[in-house]
Amino acid sequence: MKLYETLAAEVESQVERGVLLEGEKLPSVRQTSQHRNLSVSTVLRAYSLLESRGVIESRPQSGFFVRSRSGAAARPVAQTPALVLSSEVDVSRLVLSTLRSIRSEGAVALGSPYPDPAPFPWTRISQYANAIARRSQNWSVMDDLPPGNPELIRQIARRHMENGMAVDPSEIIVTVGATEAINLCLQAVARPGDVIAVESPTFYAMLHAIERMGMRALEVPTDAREGISVEALRAILDQQRVAACMVMPNFQNPLGFLMSDQRKRELVALLSEHDIPVIENAVYNELYYGDSHPTSLKAYDSKGLVLHCSSFSKSLTANYRIGWALPGRYTAQVEKLKFLNTLTTPSLPQLAIADYLQRDGYDRHLRQVRKGYAQRACMMAAAVLRFFPVGTRVSEPQGGYVLWVELPQGVDAMKLYARALERKITVGPGHMFSASGSYSHYIRLNYSYPWSTDVEDALRILGRLVGDLL
Repeated sequence: MKLYETLAAEVESQVERGVLLEGEKLPSVRQTSQHRNLSVSTVLRAYSLLESRGVIESRPQSGFFVRSRSGAAARPVAQTPALVLSSEVDVSRLVLSTLRSIRSEGAVALGSPYPDPAPFPWTRISQYANAIARRSQNWSVMDDLPPGNPELIRQIARRHMENGMAVDPSEIIVTVGATEAINLCLQAVARPGDVIAVESPTFYAMLHAIERMGMRALEVPTDAREGISVEALRAILDQQRVAACMVMPNFQNPLGFLMSDQRKRELVALLSEHDIPVIENAVYNELYYGDSHPTSLKAYDSKGLVLHCSSFSKSLTANYRIGWALPGRYTAQVEKLKFLNTLTTPSLPQLAIADYLQRDGYDRHLRQVRKGYAQRACMMAAAVLRFFPVGTRVSEPQGGYVLWVELPQGVDAMKLYARALERKITVGPGHMFSASGSYSHYIRLNYSYPWSTDVEDALRILGRLVGDLL
């Protein structure tokens, strides 16, 4: 099919599946053009084709909307059938200690893994939750069973579609944050003792999951701008068995890189060649600094080997831990594991977030957050290079809210961590991002909080401490 025919078919499929309901507005021509990397004329031809088929209609000065079909009831989001149940460095301790230190009164939380909650619409989402609670007070555990609330699932599928990736809503499984999604997906594809390939450095939540399940992490060289080395991974796969791969291709924590589309294709192709599943951590995908939403590994997957995991915790609210997984060919197994591990995800947070996504300005909120993060990334990088000794290097994050700092050789990040803590300043020591104790002279800094004299003074003090440790 031609490009406009492919786009028209995808949109029509989303209407048939109930992701787009009658009367709902489609993404604008400009937005679709940016996210799909298509020309405006191609999008217009697709929408015109859909209009001629009676699927959508145009409204002057308003855009395109799903057309009402007389006598046809809106189809709910597809649900999966009822389950048939069958009867070296201690990274976790270090992370827990770091998180506890962040709670210290008056601490400057440069080591926090969490974004500043101030810009998040917590009050608005709470209002939705309270209104829902007043309307419905007779919930039972049956209402919360996997895969999740149908309306939230529809909104998640719609969000993916708006960002350029049409997904099957019946594949979506709602979880208690992305951490549960990652754990369930790993449990579905590997067993204790298996080898899991990860980026180096890698986000410690990945290492936690591997450690908890008695598996072994195999660290693959990772470029600070392009991501995991496909060639290095190819050489590894030629020499030993790897059960699965775990990566964060967009705005990786801690490096902040954006993997190119070409490398994403190469990575998926390599793993498909060996029939190896890959767990994609996409929690920062909405926090991009560029003009359009980044692509996902899931978009290049034709064999169901990509298990896509994400959440609203980093972009909307961390108070309600709501995430989801798109597990591909492993959907049934992940849904079963969700039921066996935690039984349900509470309904109220799901419904409140679904209401917000449907009725409020999520995109407007995200634009403000992205703008602030992009500005603070430049400010923190400049301050680190100004206050820290010669030989210090910083990453160039393309999204997210963390900065990876390479300290001069000979500086022990753990000693810096301890001395900074005495002054009520927290940092993320590099040891947390490797199972082998690497990155002993690296730290991760959080720049999501507003710039202030406290932040600037803390960076100045850290620079002096680094100098003392040389």
